[in-house]
Amino acid sequence: MKVDVQIKSVLASLVGDRVYPDVAPEGTLRPYLTYQQTGGDALNYLEGGIPGKRNARIQVNAWADTRLAASELSEQAEDALRLAASLQAKVLGARVSIYEEDTKLRGARQAFSVWY
Repeated sequence: MKVDVQIKSVLASLVGDRVYPDVAPEGTLRPYLTYQQTGGDALNYLEGGIPGKRNARIQVNAWADTRLAASELSEQAEDALRLAASLQAKVLGARVSIYEEDTKLRGARQAFSVWY
């Protein structure tokens, strides 16, 4: 199963299915989550075989109207990813608070290493 499908599946229940790759559509109800692949570890076999699993570094962004709501949603997303056995998610660092000047949205971003 593709990593995008798995990420959305794990996170969708937190925000009523408002989970989007890269950016949310304009006018999306808040809170919502976005995610993007920002790299990952490549597996290479000496004999040139195709690996049975792949790795991705996934950044998850929680967006809300208040700092508290964004932080709480980000924490819920972290917990959900940690518990998703199919992704074997590893947290790569603590969340970072962000503020989007144009939209006045508060956010939190966090990176994970996942295997799929």
